[in-house]
Order: sequence, then C-alpha cells, then structure tokens
Amino acid sequence: MKPLKKFALGCLLLSICGLAGCFSSNPQDIRAFVKPYEVDVTSESYILQPPDEVEVHCSQVPEVHLQRQQIRPDGRISFEALGEIEVAGKTPLEVASLIQDQVGKLYTIPGDHPVDVRVTIFRSKQYYVLGQVRTPGPRPYTGRDSVLTAVAAAQTLTTAWEERVQVIRPSAQPNAAPRIFEVNFDKMIAHGDTSKDVLLEEGDIVFVPPTILAGAAMVIEEFITPIARAFYGAYLVQNPPSTYSGGYTPGSSGR
Repeated sequence: MKPLKKFALGCLLLSICGLAGCFSSNPQDIRAFVKPYEVDVTSESYILQPPDEVEVHCSQVPEVHLQRQQIRPDGRISFEALGEIEVAGKTPLEVASLIQDQVGKLYTIPGDHPVDVRVTIFRSKQYYVLGQVRTPGPRPYTGRDSVLTAVAAAQTLTTAWEERVQVIRPSAQPNAAPRIFEVNFDKMIAHGDTSKDVLLEEGDIVFVPPTILAGAAMVIEEFITPIARAFYGAYLVQNPPSTYSGGYTPGSSGR
C-alpha cells in the first residue's frame, strides 16, 4: 500500500475512533428531560433575571403603559411614578402583581388583572448549539425551546451527522455525571418522529457531530495545514517573490 493511502487510512481510522469516543450517550438519560406537551411552557413560568427586558401593559395608567424596562444588575426596574420594584427571581405574573399594588396606591383601576407584564427580550439564561451548524454558539433560553427548534434554528451543515445529535445536560453536582442521549434529527424531520423532541433547560448543550468522512477530513486538514505552511514558508525564504520590472513593489510608494 502506498504511503499516502496508508496515511489517509490511518487518519480515517483515527477519526472513527475519535468520534466513537465522543458518543457517551445513555438512552435512559432521556428520563431527565420532559416533553413539551407534558408541562406548562408559557412565559408566565419564566423566572426573570438581569438583563431580561419586560414590557408593562396597563392601558388605564399612561405612566406605565407600554413601558419597557431592562432589569438592572441589582435586580430592579423603576418608574418615575411608582419608584423601584424588585423583580429578579420572580415570574412576570408576580411582577404584574407588584406593579398593580403600587399603581393601586395612586389610582383606582377596575378589573381583576389590570396590569400585564410580558417578557420582550430573553437575555439572562442560555443554552448552546455546537458542532456542524451554520450558527453555533449560545442561544437565549425562553423556557419553550426544544431540540427540534434549537437544531432547526441553527441550521445543520452538509457535514453534520444528523442521525447522532447529542443532547447534554451538565450536572450541577460535582460528583454526578451529565445526562446525555442521542436524537436522530434526520428521522425527526423526515418522518415527523418527535418522540425525542424534549424541552431544553438553561445550560443544556446540543452537539451536532461531523460525519465519519467529514471528521476524517478535519483530522487530515489539522495535520497537513501546519506542515504545508512550514514548507511554504521555507519555499518563500529560498525563493523570495521577484518584483515586476518597472512595476509596483509591495510597500513602495509606487513612484
């Protein structure tokens, strides 16, 4: 076998072994997750923290109606007429009740729920989509994010191994193992199989691995690139670029 073929085969085997080591999932770990239809996933259960942004709706009180407030680092929002209100760690419904109490000291407003608070921008919590996707990185956690919506929004690349998407929930306990299970995203979108479309929580990681061939190509590229650069640098030292006769030389004034 020629050396180049041996090298390519070795890189392929190394890539396969490397990818096999990445898959430490356990099918039973899906029990740590819940399905969207099993829980209340409305924003009313969302816990506000800095720097989330909220909007107040109270049409009978123009001073606060449609006022947008970003929660400050001290966990508060403030209104000129109402003063400061502690909102961090509370749900939008609880914040609405606090504002209603403050408004009630100044105005008499009818209705059982005259004040409504809505989350306009989710900033305080994040989950992550990494690997072979067009837009990897952190995503704002809204409390309604599922594996399907997360991967679809990140847009998989042609190098993605969609049949072996890893869903990871890091453990908050130092001695406890993370929960990891696999999702066949290709089957999910091609056949509508949403049996593993679970809700994500803050800090969850969705990893889309490369296919075996893509992984092998990455290993080869990682190995060859520095060698190629070294050879090219040595070549430039021995064969410096010649200037064109009477032409422009980089770094010259052009005169």
